[in-house]
Amino acid sequence: METPQQAAANTQPSFSEQSFWDKLGQFATQAGKDLVEKVLTLYFAAQRPETPMWAKLVIFSALAYFILPADVVPDFIPFTGYADDLSTIASAMAAVAMAITPEVKNLAKQQVQQWFGEETVAPPADTPKASDSIRVISIE
Repeated sequence: METPQQAAANTQPSFSEQSFWDKLGQFATQAGKDLVEKVLTLYFAAQRPETPMWAKLVIFSALAYFILPADVVPDFIPFTGYADDLSTIASAMAAVAMAITPEVKNLAKQQVQQWFGEETVAPPADTPKASDSIRVISIE
């Protein structure tokens, strides 16, 4: 029976950091900000020495699927091309949630903000604030 280390080593030819960064750089805009942030979250989680080997295997498998050109739904199809990648990445995130620390999330978010620019959306003017008093409305 294969050990987790051997299994991880067997997936390495399918995943390389260079092909990961190449695909992410080429298709970041098409893939969208949310998918890129999820991909980076997994990538940064895999880089942590504390992440268990089984979780790294799940992460590298999902990232390999993301970078491989052969997909269930080809990436060049508008609007749906990255749907299968998103579901694979989301499933991997759910499976390894314990390895995704707040620091990992912040690293991914910072990288996405650097690439896509910081998106600031102002709340509507009538949004209640913490300092607002509570109004009691009685219905008679």
